[in-house]
Amino acid sequence: MKPDQDRKLARAVQLITSTALGPYQSAVVRIGFGATWLLFLLRELPHRHDLYGPDGPWSWDMGQELIAGNNAFSVLLWSDSALWFEFVYGVGVLSSLLMMLGWRTRAVSVLFMVGVLSLQNRSIFVGDGGDNVVHLMAVYLVLTRCAQVWSLDARRAARAPGPGHDRAGPVLWTVLGAMLFVGTVVGRVGGDTWILVLFWGLWVAHGLWWAVNRFAPDSEPRTLLDVLANLVHNAALVVIMAEVCLIYATAGWYKIQGSRWQDGTALYYPLKLDYFTPWPELSGLLASGGVMVMLLTYGTVLVQVAFPFTLFNRRVKNVLLVVMMLEHAAIAVLLGLPFFSLAMIAADAVFLPTGFLVGLGALVVRSLGRLPGGRGAPPQVRRGSEEQPRTLVG
Repeated sequence: MKPDQDRKLARAVQLITSTALGPYQSAVVRIGFGATWLLFLLRELPHRHDLYGPDGPWSWDMGQELIAGNNAFSVLLWSDSALWFEFVYGVGVLSSLLMMLGWRTRAVSVLFMVGVLSLQNRSIFVGDGGDNVVHLMAVYLVLTRCAQVWSLDARRAARAPGPGHDRAGPVLWTVLGAMLFVGTVVGRVGGDTWILVLFWGLWVAHGLWWAVNRFAPDSEPRTLLDVLANLVHNAALVVIMAEVCLIYATAGWYKIQGSRWQDGTALYYPLKLDYFTPWPELSGLLASGGVMVMLLTYGTVLVQVAFPFTLFNRRVKNVLLVVMMLEHAAIAVLLGLPFFSLAMIAADAVFLPTGFLVGLGALVVRSLGRLPGGRGAPPQVRRGSEEQPRTLVG
């Protein structure tokens, strides 16, 4: 290997081990999916018993039978009590709000994942493609350092004198550990060993992180934990990007095989279905234009198939990113699928340029500063002002 190649490899290794890449992108993904799941749970609050609770067509016994076969995880199947259901649903709402705000994100991200998996695995036949995206991203976000910016954690880290003054963290860790211990003893954590290993591993890792920060903040173990956290974060961010590309690639290539997509009429049919027309007049107006329907049908396939290949060209990627986000916004309005669209827009946000996100954050801060009681800009990256936020894509 040539010396210049050695230097490039060394710089690359140093980058992925010393820096958690994409702090703004991961923060937007966190906020987006926290808000999406929170809004969904609030919207379905009057119908929660029919969707996931004791009044649903998918009974508790049927859920138990399904879980026994696929070893999926759902704390709702620990008990058929209505009180237990209300508690789990409430934890889901609260964890979504705290996830969006970035409060104690390491622990809350686990609770957020538990809430998403528990509700969705309780009644798997009431979801759509957007629920699948939320399901996957809830797992991936546990592995990311998604609260480096735009979070209450970042603000607290900038203001707190040190980890020794953190009292809420150890209390939260102790309470969650006690709950996990009780669940393990009574055999309620899950139907497979990997669930136990995952939860106990996360609990031990979080406790070790706090202990090292508290008693040896400048030691080699602290540096090693930081390197491991950066590696896991960067790997998870790459997986999120790959997942988004896979979603669009598979959707586009499957559409190509459909005869209605080939003749340019696929978009016409959902615009004529009552279930997908919250605004019948608007849908009818769009469906009446044959040329427009054909262009939108072909354009949808072209954008979805082409997007993974545009990652090598920043300008083209950014243009297609805007087009896809506008497309999802149109789907939310025309087809009445707001939460599917919000989930996809939140997933797309992982590819947004850092400069755009920084400018957007500054605009929001200025707007909030004009409000009564507005305060200054929030802190940015936690570990020193000399570290500039980096991104995997422009």
